[in-house]
Amino acid sequence: MASVGQELLDVPLPDMVAKLAMGIANAQAALDSNSVRTATILAETEIPVVLGVTQVIAADGTVSYTQADPVDVSLLQVGLMPTFYQFSEATIEVKMDIKTTTSRETNVKVTAEAKAGFSMWSASIKAEVSHNRKFGKEVNGTSRMVTKLVPVPPPARLEPQLIIVDNRPAPTESETP
Repeated sequence: MASVGQELLDVPLPDMVAKLAMGIANAQAALDSNSVRTATILAETEIPVVLGVTQVIAADGTVSYTQADPVDVSLLQVGLMPTFYQFSEATIEVKMDIKTTTSRETNVKVTAEAKAGFSMWSASIKAEVSHNRKFGKEVNGTSRMVTKLVPVPPPARLEPQLIIVDNRPAPTESETP
C-alpha cells in the first residue's frame, strides 16, 4: 500500500501546470487573432463623415453655417478600436483527502467437555478459530484551475495619430483685439 507521501507525489502537478500554460497560450493567440481580424474590419469599413462645420456670425448678427463635404473615413479613424484581452492571472489549486484503514481481528474460542459414566469415559474438545483481516483505502481529490482575463488598451501604434494643419493666415495686428 502506498504511503500518504507517495500519494501526494503521484499528483501530476507539472503536467497540470504545463497544460494550463499551453491552454492560456493557445487562448491568448486566439484572442489576439480575433482582435487583429476586428481591427482589419474596422480599418476597411468606411463611413461618410462631415469633418467640419463653420458657424459665421455676420456684422448684422445673422448666423450662417457652411460645412465641408463629407469624407469617407474608416471606423478605425473615427475612434472605434478593437478590444484586446490578456490573461493577467492563473491559479491551480489541488486538494486531496486520503483515508487508509487497516484492521486485524483474531478470535479463538475453545470449549472442553468431559462426561463420566458407569464404565464409560467420554471427552470432547471443540475449538473454533476465526481470523478477519480488513484493508481499506479511500482517496478523494479535486482540482480547480482559475484564470483571470482583463481587457487592455490597443497597441499604441494601432491608434491613429491626429495631425492638424492650419493653413489660415495669421491675424494681423489690426485684427487682434
